[in-house]
Amino acid sequence: MGLQGWLQFALVAGLFVVLTPLLGGYMARVYADERAPGERVFAPVERAIYRLCGIDPTREQRWTTYGLSFIAFSLFSWVVLYGLQRLQGLLPLNPTGMPAVPPDLSFNTAMSFVSNTNWQNYAGEATLSHLTQMAGLTVQNFASAAAGMSVLAAFIRGLARTRRDTIGNFWVDLVRTTTRILLPLSAAVALVVVSQGVIQNLDGFTPVTTLEGGRQTLPGGPVASQVAIKQLGTNGGGFFGANSAVPYENPTPFANLVEVWAIGVIPFALTATFGRMVGSRRQGWVLFAVTFVLWAGSAVAAMGFETQGNPRLTALGVDQAASAQQAGGNMEGKEVRFGPAASALWAATTTGTANGSVNAMHDSFAPLGGGVATLNMLLGEVSPGGVGVGLMGLLVLAILAVFLAGLMVGRTPEYLGKKIEPGEMKVVTLYILAVPLAVLVLTAIAVLLPSAIAQAANAPGPHGLTEILYGFASPANNNGSAFAGLASNTPWFNTTQGIAFVFGRWLLIVPALAVAGSLARKQPVPASAGTFPTDGVTFAVLLVAVTLILVGLTYFPVLSLGPIVEHLSL
Repeated sequence: MGLQGWLQFALVAGLFVVLTPLLGGYMARVYADERAPGERVFAPVERAIYRLCGIDPTREQRWTTYGLSFIAFSLFSWVVLYGLQRLQGLLPLNPTGMPAVPPDLSFNTAMSFVSNTNWQNYAGEATLSHLTQMAGLTVQNFASAAAGMSVLAAFIRGLARTRRDTIGNFWVDLVRTTTRILLPLSAAVALVVVSQGVIQNLDGFTPVTTLEGGRQTLPGGPVASQVAIKQLGTNGGGFFGANSAVPYENPTPFANLVEVWAIGVIPFALTATFGRMVGSRRQGWVLFAVTFVLWAGSAVAAMGFETQGNPRLTALGVDQAASAQQAGGNMEGKEVRFGPAASALWAATTTGTANGSVNAMHDSFAPLGGGVATLNMLLGEVSPGGVGVGLMGLLVLAILAVFLAGLMVGRTPEYLGKKIEPGEMKVVTLYILAVPLAVLVLTAIAVLLPSAIAQAANAPGPHGLTEILYGFASPANNNGSAFAGLASNTPWFNTTQGIAFVFGRWLLIVPALAVAGSLARKQPVPASAGTFPTDGVTFAVLLVAVTLILVGLTYFPVLSLGPIVEHLSL
């Protein structure tokens, strides 16, 4: 990897480090209901929303009520989004006359966006009306992200509180997350990307005459407003089928930098939010270090694999070295305005979070480059993961890590002074098993079905297996990116991926809320000589090791048959 690649990585990493305590501290004040910048602007708007919706902002909820509120909101959102797609041919703001979306694709898309996955088995500009894009997809980009961040706030309260039966109010958390965090940041990012040339209008397809006298059709639509929240909310669903590889969504290297930053800024900052809410900033920095090491390792590895190029082409005498005339490396499936380094950095960031937007075709990555993207999702997207749910998953792994440490020293494990007992560990076990069960079982069934295998462009073979594995790992881990060689817009994949969305969202959040409710009722025990400290380097190393070992034991067989054996065959 050349100097330019290292500079891009260093700039993005530096922005994450510098802004984490600033944004994280602000979000902690939002969730702690303290006065924060913008109080005079946001408070009246929120009070109006509470009155309109009949919400009592002073009334808190037990974990069961909080969870039911989250499920009810998700179910309502799904019904509305499904209905918009099925009826869009009869609704306004449809300048190109898009017909109704088929039932199975409407089901898949609604499940995808409500679960913050944003997997797209369609090309947006050829399938959805402007109304569906705005009132359906963009609204869910805000709503699903805010719901995930709200659940994290409740989970942190469960760790921080003592002898309490409540963990907050879902509706209050949802409103404050949207008004005070997501909307202001999205407005700022939208203005920046519009200045770089991203489209923002309500036009349809416009015929134009080029300078050479040719005819071309230019698409229009409310693009920039969706691009901003798709990145900040780790949603990832693009207005166009080519997503952030198309110039209409990501026209310049500067826009590319801003969008990569937007993907990771909130997930990293939430580690500082955690530290402030539990009263120990060191705890927050430990979690930041873990997520940063996992993200940085995957980014550097992917950038290295992609800038090396393809050894088979080298053997044929093809020059893949970087020069003034070419970017060098593996340029297949990549935009020349970005090159392999920026494309790999984006891929590592989008799969390390739950974002899923792409500025290159992951299916064209080198075997190990694509393997890094796949592994990032199989980690449970904790590097740093999606907004809210990523850090929540890391905290569940932290509970597992202290449990294992307690077994090694023969002591009841504790985290933040709360004893971790069999009840919590049973729920943690269910949490850890849910996604691997969905990914591996659905992948195994797919490779036994000739009709499913036929949808993978490179099946049979290791790359075809990776395409199918990626096709379930992405939905189950709320990511949404794809190996485009898998033609998954079929009734089988639309339905089974919809099942994976359920496993990756609701079968994780509800158990996590149960753990939060249990811990909130406990009385902290004072630290002693036998207490395993969780605010230092030792625990950070243990947490990284537990994460990697757990994923390795679970997924190594399928990874060895996919990207690893494909790399060895080059």
